[in-house]
Amino acid sequence: MNNKGKIYVVGIGPGNYEHMTGMAIKAIEESDIVVGYSTYLDIIKDLIKDKKTDTSGMKKERERCLLAIDYAKEGNIVAMVSSGDPGVYGMAGLILELISDEIEVEIVPGVSAANASAAALGAPLMHDYVVISLSDLLTDYELIKRRIDAAGRGDFVVAIYNPRSKKRVKQIEDAREILLKYKKKNTPVGIVKNAKRVGENVVITTLDTMLEHEIDMFTTVIVGNNNSYIKDGKMVTPRGYKI
Repeated sequence: MNNKGKIYVVGIGPGNYEHMTGMAIKAIEESDIVVGYSTYLDIIKDLIKDKKTDTSGMKKERERCLLAIDYAKEGNIVAMVSSGDPGVYGMAGLILELISDEIEVEIVPGVSAANASAAALGAPLMHDYVVISLSDLLTDYELIKRRIDAAGRGDFVVAIYNPRSKKRVKQIEDAREILLKYKKKNTPVGIVKNAKRVGENVVITTLDTMLEHEIDMFTTVIVGNNNSYIKDGKMVTPRGYKI
């Protein structure tokens, strides 16, 4: 144990060892304690089998962060684990909001769900894009719809997180209807479940027919812009380079 505590906020990417950064692995290896959502720790169980761990379930984000801070105050090096990138709907912001000056914090980036899904689809994020979560647990739903409308009006590629759950089914339908005001019906849409994880499933379809396919909380949906197209089974958004 070190006299001065530290927190690494670590993005583990999709979860497979080969998709984690070297710094993420190093930070976890250096840590005395690893804290995180139980599902995420299970993904990296082989990496943390000799570590002290502390886990909790969904909706316990604040408690996990305070726990990590308490461990660091005791002089431990702590890895607070997030899937994807910790600064994209992850724990980085909350840790920085709650932390006090005496604790050092280092944010370790990871491959986000949008990036992992894009790689599985081809190159859909080659031009300007936005990432929008359809979860209204922490964001007013009317604001979410306004942001989708703005993204459609600006002809952005749109990466959609948390598109549908068992209880929340209408939001992805609303998002599609909003985007259809600005995008063509045959706009390419990529639907990726478990991106770069075991059980990965990739579907490339269109805005018109996207709801005919399975979409759940393990899915990221990427809607192209008006120049996106499909080539040899891959989704491409041209950057505009001369070829």
